[in-house]
Amino acid sequence: MDMLLFGPELYFLLVALVLFCLSLKRQPHPRAVNTIAATLAGLGVLVALVCLFQRGDLFFQAYRVDLFSQIFKFALALGLFLVFMISRNLAGIEERLHPEFYLFLTTCTLGMMMLVSSVELLTIYVSLELSSYSLYILVPLRRGDDIDVEAGIKYLFIGAVSSGFMLFGLSYIFGATHSTYLVDIIPRMPQLLASPIGLVGVLLALAGFLFKLSVFPFHFWAPDVYQGGANQVVTFIATASKAAAVALVLRIAALGASAGYSFAQTLVILSIVSMTLGNLVAIIQKDLKRMLAYSSIAHAGYILMGVLAFSEAGYASAVYYALAYLIMNFTVFMVLNEVATDGRDLKIAELAGLYHRSPLLTLSLILGIFALAGVPPSIGFTGKLLLFTSAMNQGYFFLVLIGAVNGTISLYYYLKVVYAAYFLSGEGLPPIRLSWPTRLLNYGLCVSIIGFGVFPNFIVELARTAVRAVL
Repeated sequence: MDMLLFGPELYFLLVALVLFCLSLKRQPHPRAVNTIAATLAGLGVLVALVCLFQRGDLFFQAYRVDLFSQIFKFALALGLFLVFMISRNLAGIEERLHPEFYLFLTTCTLGMMMLVSSVELLTIYVSLELSSYSLYILVPLRRGDDIDVEAGIKYLFIGAVSSGFMLFGLSYIFGATHSTYLVDIIPRMPQLLASPIGLVGVLLALAGFLFKLSVFPFHFWAPDVYQGGANQVVTFIATASKAAAVALVLRIAALGASAGYSFAQTLVILSIVSMTLGNLVAIIQKDLKRMLAYSSIAHAGYILMGVLAFSEAGYASAVYYALAYLIMNFTVFMVLNEVATDGRDLKIAELAGLYHRSPLLTLSLILGIFALAGVPPSIGFTGKLLLFTSAMNQGYFFLVLIGAVNGTISLYYYLKVVYAAYFLSGEGLPPIRLSWPTRLLNYGLCVSIIGFGVFPNFIVELARTAVRAVL
């Protein structure tokens, strides 16, 4: 086996072993643990970059390494590194549990890296559970009020039920097709859905997949988990895990398109309801993380517009938007972490006077918010433009119209954040001091949001090349 084909996964497995050894110490030093974890995660980004253009099959063709999977592995490694960079102050988690925090985030990343390369049902299931169980442990790690325990229990129970449904559905699919390989199952999809056992199997399996993407009606866990988890944990859930879910849905949809089968009718309904429900409920939210949770439900609906196009342009736009969403959503969560240094949940009103407390943080917040809203010339605007164009080219004018209306609705609650930061008085609040790594991170994110929005050609062409590998 070529080691480079499995390079990122092997590297992060070794990182997990190092962090496990650190967790055995009785009194770990938080700053030293953070430095080691962030350094190892930064090297992981380089490893993923070196392995970007590897191609091949592993484990009896149950594991496919191509540009499509490697791009998402790079995005996952980058997401992990960024979360470690803002975790120098883990106020919401006890010091003795800091090594476990880094360990389980790493094992979750490892599981999601395996997920984006999996093309066989059992491999998909094992990868999904490896990433899920790490998050089930991370959410209740937060100390303070009991909302963390409630959120952790809800996430565990709902996740376990969805996993049970998915495993039950996968067993039905295997019973009907006598295969666990997607390349064998997808071409038989029309005949599969014509039989009761096949239809039930597909519906139950999709329930587990859409749970990860928090698409309606599998979105109920998101607001409570966002509010109950530690800020850094929620940052990871809101960015990296979304990218892995998009990769899985895109690979399955691409295999379906190549077999001549379309899931478009179902995806249209899910896209419309997710966009509309997410944006309408986000309007009334006062907690910033809950607002971002409902915003993520709406953005899942936008991404489905690219998936249901069943074309190279549509899939490429979904890949571009998944990467863009990671950047712009992380930017907002980074500001949240820097303002709420004690690890508390941040109300939108608590952003009052942020412009006077830290102009740089305010600039990052505004760019991240405007990118999420799709305001030009941000990366979010370019992503939405590509998604809407790909759907329009396939004749989904009504869907694009609903997406545009939802984008306008979202401006209302996004502008509430801008209004709080710029126009509400924050008298008596001290200025926010930023370390030089945080300043560099702010500058890099601001440049990325505008730069990749104005000059998207490199990422778009890379996404198109990656999509051709799965079509």
